[in-house]
Amino acid sequence: RSEEGSPAQWCTLTWQQGGVAESLRVVRSSLEEQGLRVHGVRLHGSAASHVLHPESGLGYKDLDLVFRVDLHGEASFQLVKEVVLACLLDFLPAGVNRAKITPLTLKEAYVQKLVKVCTDTDRWSLISLSNKSGKNVELKFVDSVRRQFEFSVDSFQIILDSLLLFGQCSSTPMSEAFHPTVTGESLYGDFAEALDHLRHRVIATRSPEEIRGGGLLKYCHLLVRGFRPRPSTDVRALQRYMCSRFFIDFPDLVEQQRTLERYLEAHFSGADSARRYACLVTLHRVVNESTVCLMSHERRQTLDLIATLALQALAEQGPATAAALAWHPSGPDGVVPTTVSYYVTPVQPLLARAHSYPTWLPCN
Repeated sequence: RSEEGSPAQWCTLTWQQGGVAESLRVVRSSLEEQGLRVHGVRLHGSAASHVLHPESGLGYKDLDLVFRVDLHGEASFQLVKEVVLACLLDFLPAGVNRAKITPLTLKEAYVQKLVKVCTDTDRWSLISLSNKSGKNVELKFVDSVRRQFEFSVDSFQIILDSLLLFGQCSSTPMSEAFHPTVTGESLYGDFAEALDHLRHRVIATRSPEEIRGGGLLKYCHLLVRGFRPRPSTDVRALQRYMCSRFFIDFPDLVEQQRTLERYLEAHFSGADSARRYACLVTLHRVVNESTVCLMSHERRQTLDLIATLALQALAEQGPATAAALAWHPSGPDGVVPTTVSYYVTPVQPLLARAHSYPTWLPCN
């Protein structure tokens, strides 16, 4: 809980109007009816951060909802998918002939992403329900996971069980003056410290080498949003760890391009081309300064890829900057400008994006 947090306001505006509570209740009860125990339901990630401190500047793209469940085998994963699709069928508008709609049809129409991870240390499943006119709903069913956050500011979870029970126990609608207690937690470990980081736009993490991708893209995203590493941080060491892990997880140039494009689409879609450009400029600088694990030609190929993507983002800002690539120096505070107000000489893209290159060169 937080004095400045607004869980009641968020519930009133989003929870009730969007029917999220009813949807979660249906999914939870359906899972339990099928014998799959649900230990709790939580709001996670950027949406939870936004509830606790709406003025952070991060905003949120999706509603990330975590179900704590027991996933002991393939049958459990399959059951989760079947239950979610069946619930989607129940929520279709009246008058729709449900008999003609198959699970495959529902999956193609509503499921944007379907992920299953089953290893010795990680057992979880993700079902992302697309909503082209608003926020996607990300349903994550977690048995165990080594790490669910990258930085302290996105480590929050808000326990929703009291909200789910509220509708069953009270006939009075929620309001600012009448609502159940909502508890927030931080997977970072220290809730007060993490909340202070969120309030003051501080970048802090633990063991970045343990994060898939090293947290490199989120780090650059935070820099563009005005967040800064805390003064005690060894920034060069932090960036080296993040870059090394990024290239360990995404060693192939094609895979790097796919990862970058997916991240940019998820976080800088629509009219946010100026901030997308600034993020790519920041990424180019960090990779250029802090990459020590690549051969020179591999490093050059990755930098060319980032430059090409930045060129595309720059061109989207308007005809004055079309087909131009401008690296503008950062200001005294380290902030990269998000717009370009001058003309530059058009250049050819530095990397043909349709081609991949080997990581070694033959000797003649």
